Amino acid sequence: MEEEKHIEEKQIEEKQIEAGESSTSSRKVINLEPKVVIKKGISTIGFFLRLFAVFGTIGSALAMGTTHESVVSFTQLILLKAKYSDLPTLMFFVVANAVAGGYLILSLPVSIFHIISSKAKTSRIILLVIDTVMVALVSSGASAATATVYLAHEGNTTANWPPICQQFDGFCKRISGSLIGSFCALIFLMLIVISSAISLSRH
Repeated sequence: MEEEKHIEEKQIEEKQIEAGESSTSSRKVINLEPKVVIKKGISTIGFFLRLFAVFGTIGSALAMGTTHESVVSFTQLILLKAKYSDLPTLMFFVVANAVAGGYLILSLPVSIFHIISSKAKTSRIILLVIDTVMVALVSSGASAATATVYLAHEGNTTANWPPICQQFDGFCKRISGSLIGSFCALIFLMLIVISSAISLSRH
């Protein structure tokens, strides 16, 4: 009987030790979880921002690149045409958004890798540098196109440039919509840079 009691006491002690070890290990996991969750959350937000920026840049490039309109002038009896390729600033806009959109598509797998591996640092730095370049590229393209779109709507009386949107209404609406998409993508790119910087600061 005494031996059975000793065996039972030993079993109870072993269970208590195991329970203590499991509780300490669970405490360690709980202590580490908030940091990991925050990093993964920032990386997830960055991924969705990239996805939205892809739609903004590619959509703007396609909308602008397929913009053309033909109008018959009844006063001069001629066919007037307007294309984005007639204006260098709009061509630069298409190229800038297409380059940024292509880069963002290629960066999506890397962004997914950052969600899985929160310890990756070198690839985050590389993406942050290129993201900053893309911010400059898209902003310059959108700014140049904005000046042209403004002239199309308002003209310039000093330079004797009449507004063309009275004749090419569909053309002007389409290029104006492209600008909105590009500026939305620019905001997403800025948020991507901010989130990447925050993520790197936590390494």
